[in-house]
Amino acid sequence: MGEKKGISDFDQWLNSVQPILIEESQEDGVLKLPPSFAEFAQSVYPFLEVQPFHENYYRLLEYFATGRIRKLMVSMPPQHGKSVGASTLLPAYMLGLNPDARIAIASYSASLANKFNRRVQRIIESKEYGELFPDSRIKSGGKPPQYLRTADEVEIVGHDGGLLSVGREGSLTGNRVDCFILDDLYKDAMEANSPHIRENCWEWYTSVVRTRMHNESRELIVFTRWHEEDLIGVLRSRERCVDLKQWSDLDRVGRDDWLSINLEALKSGEPCEVDPRRVGEALWEERQSRELLEAKRRLDPVRFECMYQGRPSLQGGLLYGAGFATYDVLPRDIVRRANYTDTADMGDDYLCSISYAVDSDGVIYVVDVVYSREPMEVTEGLVADMLQRNDVRSAAIESNNGGRGFARAVQKLVSRVRVEWFHQGANKEARILSNSATVLQMMRFPQDWAARWPELYSHLMTYRRDFRSNRWHDAADVVTGIVERENSYIPSKIVKVKFS
Repeated sequence: MGEKKGISDFDQWLNSVQPILIEESQEDGVLKLPPSFAEFAQSVYPFLEVQPFHENYYRLLEYFATGRIRKLMVSMPPQHGKSVGASTLLPAYMLGLNPDARIAIASYSASLANKFNRRVQRIIESKEYGELFPDSRIKSGGKPPQYLRTADEVEIVGHDGGLLSVGREGSLTGNRVDCFILDDLYKDAMEANSPHIRENCWEWYTSVVRTRMHNESRELIVFTRWHEEDLIGVLRSRERCVDLKQWSDLDRVGRDDWLSINLEALKSGEPCEVDPRRVGEALWEERQSRELLEAKRRLDPVRFECMYQGRPSLQGGLLYGAGFATYDVLPRDIVRRANYTDTADMGDDYLCSISYAVDSDGVIYVVDVVYSREPMEVTEGLVADMLQRNDVRSAAIESNNGGRGFARAVQKLVSRVRVEWFHQGANKEARILSNSATVLQMMRFPQDWAARWPELYSHLMTYRRDFRSNRWHDAADVVTGIVERENSYIPSKIVKVKFS
């Protein structure tokens, strides 16, 4: 494709090179350009439901098809159209652009890969496809007899190109591959959690897939994530990846780099150009609503973070992997009721406020929680209401980044509560990691806490020992702070200030 182009002029550049991607054809002296991938998809699949995220997904697939992107990895929740785009429409589109391309589709089983192959063949046979790409034909019936057409392999008549499908660990001996599409190499969580299957998958990828490739070969990996050490996870740890947030990020992708995009079922980070959703918005509200996704999160937060949010965690690497003890009814010997609040440090951090009760043995029972990314003018009232309804007598509020003003506002709303603000200067990582065992030993949560506070539950139960790999520290910081206070352990750098 020549010299690397900036994304700002890529569309203009693409229009200039597209005529050479297929044989030029003239009608009435007008050069016919191939359709965009989105136009192609709507032509051959007029029933296709295209959401805003599909438009950006298809734009990426078009850049991949035309060689602008050589190595692309996409993680997407189940039932959101990833395979329709990557393993059904894309191979047909690429064979239309270049009938000499040799494309291979791989999946966890040969039967699934062959299903994709048959769908591609049906598209190529369609009238709509023939009008768009008349030079890309496959044999019909037994003719032409010299060309191959089976469930797992089909050849383009009059050209060197074709499509091969193979199951994971299948053989590709002797086949040149210009483009690999690897779609869900693990059937389910049981397979992905098997070290033996993961190792076999990696060995197959390095000894089969990579050995069939040449200098200009392209790779597309499209997964629902199952495990931190699945193929995407291993490749991310060994090769450079550029996470796509803005379209200008394409300019940062080197020839041997991966471009990576993770489309979360529920948006968690700040809006960006490629994914402009607000925090909490569902990826496809009409198909899987926020309400439905939240119910799935409550059912199994750890699995939800993996499959739907694209953030798998190793069970052995979880800080609170043993799980928290729970209670049904508070004991009678409660000696005090208190609260610990950490206001949000950064724009997308959570305010975490936990009200709790302590029995005569020093066991800590969580009774109520405010865990929110709403602005302070909202959370001030939420925290004040929680303190009042739970008969809390003392509340400690970290003063970092606006905590003093928050504490003063809460104090005005609940004058009978003794509010104190303090600055936490001790190292957060050291505090959280060193107190984790004590937190598990001393703290009890209500039996239904996963349903009552699903985000808090998810962030604690998926919190990793590798501190830097955690997206949010707010919940872990607060449970650590509660234990420190109740153990009368006040680090030397903490300065307490009380006001009434």
